[in-house]
Amino acid sequence: MTDSEQSKLIISGAVAAHDLLDEAQEESDSSSLEMELRQVMVPAESHGSRLDRALAGIVPEFSRSYLQQLIEAGVVQINGLVVQKTSSKVKAGDALIIELRPTPQSQAFKPEVMALDVVYEDPYLCVINKPAGLVVHPAPGNWSGTLLNGLLARDPQASFLPRAGIVHRLDKDTSGLMVVARQRSVMDQLVGLIAARDVHREYIALAHGAWQGAKTRQVEAAIGRDPRNRLRMAVVDLEKNSGKTASTVVSLLHNETKYCLVKCKLHTGRTHQIRVHMAFLGHPLVSDALYGGLPAGGLGRQALHAWRLAFEHPVTGEMMEFKSTPSADLQAAMADLGLIYNQD
Repeated sequence: MTDSEQSKLIISGAVAAHDLLDEAQEESDSSSLEMELRQVMVPAESHGSRLDRALAGIVPEFSRSYLQQLIEAGVVQINGLVVQKTSSKVKAGDALIIELRPTPQSQAFKPEVMALDVVYEDPYLCVINKPAGLVVHPAPGNWSGTLLNGLLARDPQASFLPRAGIVHRLDKDTSGLMVVARQRSVMDQLVGLIAARDVHREYIALAHGAWQGAKTRQVEAAIGRDPRNRLRMAVVDLEKNSGKTASTVVSLLHNETKYCLVKCKLHTGRTHQIRVHMAFLGHPLVSDALYGGLPAGGLGRQALHAWRLAFEHPVTGEMMEFKSTPSADLQAAMADLGLIYNQD
């Protein structure tokens, strides 16, 4: 295509895009304040490109994955025709109209004011006591109302950090302590401390079955995706299945005929590690339906609480230690099942 031909295409495309935009705006719902119709033209350098790639270059303020969602949703037009294939080819001068609308993902990283239990804070980091029921990161099914959203609203610095400074997570229904970075250099150092196993994390767990044998057991059992149920994790044989090594020290705190109260210390941080290892030992957590635990003690979520967090401050070098009393629902379940908890 010659420069003259490309210029003609671009000029005609501009006129076509203007007419199409007027028509689309008339047909759109004027009450939708969050929707924007954007008129763009395919430049010469994008001639022959995929539609999603061309759009990513034309409107770089939006991610390519977001633009792909819009294409597949049927809200992108090429020369007046709706196109839903991200791989469709475009030509220089094509008139494009994009209906820029919020998707759950595009709305995920927005500040949301919420009450957070901050037990410690300095210019470099903070420690949060997370309640059960609060999701840590936005994900399918929970694109809003997460700890990340709350951190963005609470701390202006959080928007400049990956994942708002979150360096480790707790499951939605696990309560307890988490450390969050407030500066990028501190975040990198905390990640390094966790990888080196220098962040000490201990949990209180209420489990099925009377504890047998030694009061302290070290579980060394690799964890990977359950080959029979991809929605959960499992202890796996690394020679046959993909996974990662996992290490947990479990210590008995109190025993009853049908239940036991244990302390679990993590030496690695695999997904659902304590829940998987306890089930592997034949002691699934109370109310942990995913791993075989049955409801008991009136508890509506898995009986797991991150009660102790200790680490060397990445900046000051001070040894930091925090403890959190189990939440009211967990304490009530212990009392109901005759288990005694002494934090010390």
